[in-house]
Amino acid sequence: MEILSSRVILRPGNYAKTLEFYRDGLGLAIAREYPGGTVFFAGQSLVEVAGHGGTGTSTAFTGAIWLQVRDASDAAAELALKGIPIDRAPEREPWGLIEMWIRDPDGVPIVLVEIPPEHPIRRDSRWSDD
Repeated sequence: MEILSSRVILRPGNYAKTLEFYRDGLGLAIAREYPGGTVFFAGQSLVEVAGHGGTGTSTAFTGAIWLQVRDASDAAAELALKGIPIDRAPEREPWGLIEMWIRDPDGVPIVLVEIPPEHPIRRDSRWSDD
């Protein structure tokens, strides 16, 4: 199987409120709009806020949206200025990433991640000094 692209599709209880959160609160750029939905760029993926196909109430989302940021402290300050509550302030995790947690209007968890320069994700493990 060959995967060509991917996106997370959210079916919010309040389309307008969730659209405003991702567009204005997080500042995600719009990739595409269509009647009843908006697709946002989210790094190498897409987040779609769909106002169609739902029941008018949000569905349970047991995962989390992972969004990489350049600087978690700067992101926290920006979110605070916009009045977006932060569930957990930026903190270095035992696995070396700096993570901050927020939620969208329907309670979908969003982890904003800063990858420090020394973290293995930043190194190309295919090469060695040997």
